[in-house]
Amino acid sequence: MLVPFLIMLREGIEAALIVGIVATYLKQTGRGAWLPAIWVGILLAVALSLFTGAALQLASAQFPQKAQELFEAIIGIVAVIILCSMVFWMRKAARSIRHELHASIDSALGHSKGGATALIGMVFFAVAREGLESVFFLLAIFQQSTSGHAPLGALLGIVVSVVIGYGIYAGGIRLDLRRFFYWTGIFILVVAAGILAGAIRQLHEAGVWNGLQTVIFDLSNVLPAGGPLGTVLSGIFGYNDTPTLGEAIGYAGFLVVSLYLFLRPPSAGKRVAQSPTATN
Repeated sequence: MLVPFLIMLREGIEAALIVGIVATYLKQTGRGAWLPAIWVGILLAVALSLFTGAALQLASAQFPQKAQELFEAIIGIVAVIILCSMVFWMRKAARSIRHELHASIDSALGHSKGGATALIGMVFFAVAREGLESVFFLLAIFQQSTSGHAPLGALLGIVVSVVIGYGIYAGGIRLDLRRFFYWTGIFILVVAAGILAGAIRQLHEAGVWNGLQTVIFDLSNVLPAGGPLGTVLSGIFGYNDTPTLGEAIGYAGFLVVSLYLFLRPPSAGKRVAQSPTATN
């Protein structure tokens, strides 16, 4: 429940942050009449995300067992790639996202015709990105989690993110977004390592990957993955009570490389002042 909650909280705040910047800039520049276009873009993006998630879920249900394992492995790998891109994109974009969005709004509304369509499209693609990312995260997590609380955690994450997003927009909540994205970024990379290890296991079960299958330790009698604590560790960290050498290499290798790239300070040539978006 914690993993989907935090992931959807982060995704929701990212989307709310973008929408809030757009809405605030429209009001500050006397273009509040364009605000309904934002809602159209949001609703279209939400509809696309829900349709994509339902389609993928229905498609996977029709597959035979091995094909379903392969499908789940592919979903897991795609989720890991998107997770990494999201974490590193926000780490970089947080410094300039406000300026870039303002420039995009001015460009979209700078023409006498097609302004509404351009604004809807801008909001649609921004929110759809977060929505489609969430679809792959949740599919990967739901497939690897036996807990029925995962959907509830995702829903709570969305609700809380909407409340926080509105509070930031209205000025009633001041959140250190730089620190928030920093710590949730680290957490998400740990989650991604567990998803990758699970995808490697599913590739083996699908008959695609059969190397490095030596079990490095067996904790099934001490800390079973299906037990209360094991279920929690599995849902958060991708814990497996009988990991193979391939899973361990994938998990540790991914975690070392991704955390090194994420935690290392930017080079002197790339250091720029943090914008209010990243620090308020």
